[in-house]
Amino acid sequence: PVSPTTVRVPVFTAHSVAVNAETERPLGVAHAREVFAAFPGLQLWDEPAEQRYPMPVHVEGQDACFVGRVRQDLTAPNGLNFWVVGDQLRKGAALNGVQIAELLIR
Repeated sequence: PVSPTTVRVPVFTAHSVAVNAETERPLGVAHAREVFAAFPGLQLWDEPAEQRYPMPVHVEGQDACFVGRVRQDLTAPNGLNFWVVGDQLRKGAALNGVQIAELLIR
């Protein structure tokens, strides 16, 4: 199960999604960070000690989506919470269409 939350706030070109995901087996925060960091088109930006995470204003104009605030969900034994931000004009529109077409051609 995935329980995403989208909050509309006045930003110029980036969408943000708070995700709550529950896995079949425990994944763990460290392993989730490794998986996110290795996923094509996704950048891990998760520095909890410095309280630095992806924000819409910082990802504008970039092709990648960014993930941060990766943490255990305290309400589900196999749950994770994380935050994803991406420029919807690039990844959410034009670039996404090009990438899908490239996959179909391959």
